[in-house]
Amino acid sequence: MERKVGIIGAGISGLLACKYTLSKGYTPVVFESRSSIGGVWSKTLETTKLQTPKPIFQFSDFPWPSSVVEDFPSHSQVLDYLQSYAHHFGLLRHIKFNSKVLSIAYEGPPEEEMQAWELWGGAGEPFGSKGQWNLTVNDIHNLSTEVYQVDFLILCIGRFSDVPNIPEFPAGKGPEMFHGKVIHSMEYAAMDFERAVEFIKGKRTTVVGFQKHALDIAMECSTANGGEHPCRVLYKTERWTLPDFQPWGVHLAYLYLNRFSELLIHKPGEGFLLSLLATILSPVRWGFSKFVESYIKRKLSLEKFGMVPKHNFLNAISSCLISIVPEGFYDRVEKGSIILKKAPEFGFCKEGIVVDGESTPLETDLVILATGFKGDEKLKDIFVSPTFRDYIIGSPTASLPLYRECIHPRIPQLAVIGFSESISNLYTSEMRCRWVAELLDGKFKLPSINEMEKDAERWDKYMKQYSGEYYRRSCIGAVHIWYNDQLCKDMGWNSKRKKGFIPELFQPYGPMDYCPS
Repeated sequence: MERKVGIIGAGISGLLACKYTLSKGYTPVVFESRSSIGGVWSKTLETTKLQTPKPIFQFSDFPWPSSVVEDFPSHSQVLDYLQSYAHHFGLLRHIKFNSKVLSIAYEGPPEEEMQAWELWGGAGEPFGSKGQWNLTVNDIHNLSTEVYQVDFLILCIGRFSDVPNIPEFPAGKGPEMFHGKVIHSMEYAAMDFERAVEFIKGKRTTVVGFQKHALDIAMECSTANGGEHPCRVLYKTERWTLPDFQPWGVHLAYLYLNRFSELLIHKPGEGFLLSLLATILSPVRWGFSKFVESYIKRKLSLEKFGMVPKHNFLNAISSCLISIVPEGFYDRVEKGSIILKKAPEFGFCKEGIVVDGESTPLETDLVILATGFKGDEKLKDIFVSPTFRDYIIGSPTASLPLYRECIHPRIPQLAVIGFSESISNLYTSEMRCRWVAELLDGKFKLPSINEMEKDAERWDKYMKQYSGEYYRRSCIGAVHIWYNDQLCKDMGWNSKRKKGFIPELFQPYGPMDYCPS
């Protein structure tokens, strides 16, 4: 009997899930709410570029074309690359476009029976519980609704789209008090370039946030209005933004993306010797961080602008909170077409924004909230079952309780791909999709529910130690190789991918090291 595999989302993770389940003989159905593939890359800012050097951001069996010579390709080049991948592997015929999944409901054993299971799905296998997932899908074109049944479901819905994170304000200090316009960056990104320029032209604009989207929007506003109407950037915390990936001429991959760099860090599930080594080498870990920080501070003149972060660079990379600063950003700060303003707390008034502790309002015409997205809420709300909603989110004081960042031990016949972050999400998602495909193919079984939950707790402890307050981002950025080693061991692969001891220890790891043989 043919097993039906459903995949929600045709972004990077969804395409990879489709490709690798196909390779195992399944016929997946991919539900995509938009009219095209690419996820966040299908509609973004005109000036957005890739944040990771392309050798780290590529498919292991489908390299970038030689025509793309830039280290950080533009968003249109990234989208072309994804479309080429989908065409090359024949993925498009498996995608139902304009099909929005409204909800997913599990039809199987009663909850009491499932709660008594010692193994995932009752038997530790992907199809062990004889249940099915019912997907309620809305056809956006004809507004009809249909229910699809699948035997295994892979959620590739992403965490940086659809559900905007709008800050909460005290009564009388919210956007309703403001006589200008307030939008989220999601609305701005949905505009085409000409409309976006027209929208911001001649307006005193304030951008709230200091992540990549905020900086790109500030640059576009600065380009449109120059010094006549400077773009104000309101930020809560200073961030480490990289001018490039070559601090003092040393590629960042040699400092953070090889096995030696991971010896400096306490890793989840490590033994006594590795733990001892990480403790002994902690001065080296500190030195690496200071080495990168000194370069960024010098290159971007951060002290001059009062923008030196209080946290170290290791914390930033462990939280996946690093980005490439747009070229010329601080030059525009110097010239006055971009104004930086620290505002841990603020509210709205008739004229614009009032920063807590200040009496004079910051007059503005337009506020763009580049404040991110509620990925947790998006993931939770797709489930019908209140029990599964509670399971998938877990404790608010812990990272998402996913084994191998893919499987919830108490939710059967389901995997989540692309929620946990890394320095290169494409590279990470490909490894996870290969792992899930091997699981579906019966190449290995999962440990007991109790063992998986304990493993998730170990990863939660690691994330809190190195990511600090940002542990909910579930970032594996500083232990990518260690994480891949666990996947390789599960799949029966050799986790050592280099030739020789020295290359294995010091050469950076990337997607091509896991190229299918």
